[in-house]
Amino acid sequence: MKKHNFYAGPSILSEYTIKNTADAVINFAGTGLSLMEISHRSKEFTAVIEEAQALVKELLEIPDGYSVLFLGGGASLQFCMVPYNLLNKKAAYLETGTWAVNAIKEARLFGEVDVVASSKEANFSYIPKGYTVPDDVDYFHFTSNNTIYGTEMRFDPDVKVPLVADMSSDIFSRPIDVSKYDVIYAGAQKNLAPAGVTIVIVKESALGHVERAIPTMLDYRTHVKKGSMFNTPPCLPIYAALQTLKYYKELGGIKEMERRDLEKAAILYDAIDSSKMFVGTAAHEDRSIMNVCFVMKEEYKDLESAFIEFAGTKGIVGIKGHRSVGGFRASIYNAMPKSSVEVLIEAMKEFEKNH
Repeated sequence: MKKHNFYAGPSILSEYTIKNTADAVINFAGTGLSLMEISHRSKEFTAVIEEAQALVKELLEIPDGYSVLFLGGGASLQFCMVPYNLLNKKAAYLETGTWAVNAIKEARLFGEVDVVASSKEANFSYIPKGYTVPDDVDYFHFTSNNTIYGTEMRFDPDVKVPLVADMSSDIFSRPIDVSKYDVIYAGAQKNLAPAGVTIVIVKESALGHVERAIPTMLDYRTHVKKGSMFNTPPCLPIYAALQTLKYYKELGGIKEMERRDLEKAAILYDAIDSSKMFVGTAAHEDRSIMNVCFVMKEEYKDLESAFIEFAGTKGIVGIKGHRSVGGFRASIYNAMPKSSVEVLIEAMKEFEKNH
């Protein structure tokens, strides 16, 4: 039975990425060696990381003066690295979910944090509006997509201070004006590669302005200077990332990915909104096109487990909502085909009809 993978992360990868990476695990670049045992200093792997960096710059139209880094530690390490490198006295943060809360906690270790707005009182079901970012902060940090709650900011905010964004779960799903940002970071395990590598896009002129000493491995300048090769990088996830980037370019680039993502999200949200059994949980104007969160209406709540079981008979996996919110979450990242979303919609309709 074909599986339809709606897991939030690690999540679905394209067949293109999986096949090419699997082939390289057996025989990498004709070397007769596995990708898992090749030296990261070999000319074959150096070519991989350089091509991956170049493709990120091409696909996102990154201007001069920025470096693309491939680092370990996940986005969670970036919660610490960003303030370590950029926070002198005060930073502004938007609190829109669990990962924003975690980022704020880390930043407070390095200076004052002004939480300019929060949607915590409504269980993070919307993106705050109408807030003011102070002019005297070192940067303004936001989380563009909130995987647990299904909300998303699909725009680059207009503020007078440098921007920092955690784009872990929606990078490569829309064009970005990178010139507005000092740092963009993203864990790879949603729209790029297997877990184990984090992509960081950093403005080089933003570095070197804090007064504190920074440990070597936590200093962005270390990795900029060494081209992400200061220490042994996570070779397999970087190779897989390269395959995904090549696939995006082959399909038509980021605008084409956005078109596909909008189309998939639209048909799923339409199915939820027209249902007598299911209901969405995020504010309509802030709905994520990456993570579609929904629950059963109150009178059907006791059928939620039955629906997950029923969906499993259709090959649908990974739709159980995060333990902190319950219900359902369909993660429809770039690699998710529209046909799998249609299978989920048909399962929802069939289950509703039967109950």
